[in-house]
Amino acid sequence: MTGGALDGLGNYGLFYLISGLSVLALEIIAGRHRGIYSRSEWLINLLCAAIGMAAIRPLLSIAGALVFVILLPGRQGMLAHASVGLTFAIGLLVTEFLFYWVHRLAHEGKGKRGMDWLWQLHRTHHSARYMNIILLIRQHPLWPIVQPQTWVVAFLLYAGQPVAAASIAVSVYAWNLITHSNFRWDDRVRAMPMIGPMFRAMEHVLVSPGIHHTHHGYGKDGANYRNFGLIFSIYDTLFGTLHIPEGRPWKYGLPGTDASWKEQVLYPLVRPPAKKR
Repeated sequence: MTGGALDGLGNYGLFYLISGLSVLALEIIAGRHRGIYSRSEWLINLLCAAIGMAAIRPLLSIAGALVFVILLPGRQGMLAHASVGLTFAIGLLVTEFLFYWVHRLAHEGKGKRGMDWLWQLHRTHHSARYMNIILLIRQHPLWPIVQPQTWVVAFLLYAGQPVAAASIAVSVYAWNLITHSNFRWDDRVRAMPMIGPMFRAMEHVLVSPGIHHTHHGYGKDGANYRNFGLIFSIYDTLFGTLHIPEGRPWKYGLPGTDASWKEQVLYPLVRPPAKKR
């Protein structure tokens, strides 16, 4: 990889840090984090971040390189001369399509034999009874392993497209900041007589904060069984799982009793109690 490419990747890392901390600071100043974290919430959020960043993600970086060395021996750099823009566009569309189905299967596999494990990994992200960018680190430590983005980015790095790979990673992260933030500017836009209809039309293609907030809620305007896209809602539109909200969902999180922090962070080492027959 050239020195210029390495410098570019360093700039992407700086974007992660500055943008994430900036949105977090704005949420804190606006009081959106006040009084919402219990001891269990602190444990879940901090442990997910610590285990994921200190162990799982570094190991995944190594595993990603090894997987493609084994699957595609001698093909390193095979896309080095391809258009960066085209590679980025195709890679992002493929990432989103695969993410839609993995994400959908995680929700629809809840309680189903052979598929419930996927929900157990994803549940941690959904169990929070609030919505803010802390949810970006509130991921089960093993969830990145099943995220298509991980493997698409790893493939593009192996194939000699570091800028396209980093651009996909940053695009996903930036859009997650927009859709997970507690700020809901889109409600006002959607209600505008002139702009509102155009904005609603756009929501059939791109995920707005409202669309993703709805996915994290239940009750009125909450539908965690819909809106599985991350950046593009076009797949939700095509496959009939799109729900455009009128406002915030009645409640965030999951109905019923919360699972213990051990289950949410340490599954499958700590499993849900067996159901009584």
